[in-house]
Amino acid sequence: MNSARTSFQLCVLALALVALGACSTPAPPAPQPTRPDRDLVGEIRAAGSATGSAIEVQPLRDPAVDGFVKQAGELEAAGKYNDAIGALDRALKVAPDAPELLQQKAELFIALRQYDHAETLARKSFELGPKLGSLCARNWQTVVEVRRMANDSVSVESAKAQLASCRIAPRVRM
Repeated sequence: MNSARTSFQLCVLALALVALGACSTPAPPAPQPTRPDRDLVGEIRAAGSATGSAIEVQPLRDPAVDGFVKQAGELEAAGKYNDAIGALDRALKVAPDAPELLQQKAELFIALRQYDHAETLARKSFELGPKLGSLCARNWQTVVEVRRMANDSVSVESAKAQLASCRIAPRVRM
């Protein structure tokens, strides 16, 4: 009789545990990183093309860098962003303060969704660069996109103001 009573108690206990399990709420899902539904790199590069500034500063580049830049472009087109960053790193060993290389690397970090690195490089590129024209626009559009991803509307507006100052209107000739 004791074993029947113990079996009954175990069954009741098991049913109680099942009932409790059915009443519990599942743990909330882990927060997912924000994934843009837009081509951020394309938008950043388009900002540089759309600047339409009357003044463009194109620094002279060491010919040794061109091969690395070409290789980085080919690797990026193949979706090998980390390898493309490696090629740009080799170019940056030859020309460590080349703002266009820093910006290109920032754009690759955007593609990899490493936004903090991208913003840091874009700001460094701006500090070393011409502060106007297409490179300037790409710098600030990068900051705009990174700050949007961070939901920092105040910084987005500030970066947009900086972006607007990259364009120098042509003089009106009579």
